Amino acid sequence: MLADTEDLARLYMPASYTIKWITLPWEAREAYKLRRAVFCVEQGIFPGDDRDEIDDRAQLLVAVSCVGGMPEQVVGTVRIHEDEPDVWTGSRLAVHAAFRRHGKIGATLIRLAVSSAHALGCRTFLAHVQSQNAPLFHSLHWTTLSEELMHGRPHHLMRADLDFYPPCITPHSGFVTHYSSSRSAA
Repeated sequence: MLADTEDLARLYMPASYTIKWITLPWEAREAYKLRRAVFCVEQGIFPGDDRDEIDDRAQLLVAVSCVGGMPEQVVGTVRIHEDEPDVWTGSRLAVHAAFRRHGKIGATLIRLAVSSAHALGCRTFLAHVQSQNAPLFHSLHWTTLSEELMHGRPHHLMRADLDFYPPCITPHSGFVTHYSSSRSAA
């Protein structure tokens, strides 16, 4: 029976993921639910909920799994916001635990976050990145500016090299990435 279940899981594995700005209310609800699962339950960083005043002005991005071309569920999210003119920040990058090794979801969320801010006039894009995730960001052309403690965990303040992120003027349709069985990082 277990073999049958594993075969079914492979049969219905999402074939692709659409990474885009949210356009529907269910995407926002699911993005916040995913953030709570990752930052409150799994990592225990925030008690109860991770939402803050930045959410009132931030743009949410999501990675939506697609089966048969139809959206199925939000499996990743990040938010971006402008802190001051031309300076943007990305935060709350979260990928569902079951999808962290599928199709470079985290890397594609990062790419759309920076590229869409770049299209909106961003001259500097920053993020506080948990230290264990800094190697992924370094591989995506980010530089560590400093190391600091945030929420009781070591973080890197990092800056994206905008030369590697051409402006994306279609963030509502975003990017599509496909399932990969490789064990590459999120």
